[in-house]
Amino acid sequence: MTPHLDFLSIVVSDMAASTAFYRRLGLAFPEGSDGESHVEATLPGGIRVALDTEAVIRSFYPEWQASAEGGRIGMAFRCADAAEVDSVFADLTEAGYEGELKPFDAVWGQRYAVIKDPDGNGVDLYAPL
Repeated sequence: MTPHLDFLSIVVSDMAASTAFYRRLGLAFPEGSDGESHVEATLPGGIRVALDTEAVIRSFYPEWQASAEGGRIGMAFRCADAAEVDSVFADLTEAGYEGELKPFDAVWGQRYAVIKDPDGNGVDLYAPL
């Protein structure tokens, strides 16, 4: 048997801010879940993305400490084309999210950008050129 990615968990400080951010990237969290301590969205390929509050993590791992610099997970969202990378980046920065790396044509053949989620995690946006 070969393991396959099934579940991705992101530790968040503010559930409402995080669900709003990831909804803008197309994840469908249940309505009314902004005040929950754990929410999940299932992607088209079946992978589940969960957001867990710091409090819920501490409930089963009391010694856990949040990093002040983010870096709680890394992920990339593939866009349809270079224009969509630019458009999504612009939408998110105009909505007040911090752009870490403005869109550029990378030497490895992708349009690439990085935006920060509400907890400081870098979220990559890319599309083949």
